[in-house]
Amino acid sequence: MATPVGRLPVMTAKVTLSFADETIEQARWFARREGLSLSAWMDQAAREKALREVFTAHADVVGRAGLDLESAALADAHEVGLVDDLLFGGRRRAA
Repeated sequence: MATPVGRLPVMTAKVTLSFADETIEQARWFARREGLSLSAWMDQAAREKALREVFTAHADVVGRAGLDLESAALADAHEVGLVDDLLFGGRRRAA
């Protein structure tokens, strides 16, 4: 389920989970600090962990494929700068 930015997801499943005392204590503290219910905070934390796993797996695949996306992005940015210099004489173009 996609959640628009800035909106909390609608809780649709109720589950029973067990946590170490220290873990749940910390989760409650963070939830209070962020003004969220414990359920909303745990939902957000689980979603963020899942996304990290997906992005890490993607980065691993890109690395194994021998692609260097960071260098390509830096080269693109450098090329844009060169074109800007030629077209705008070193002045920044309007966004």
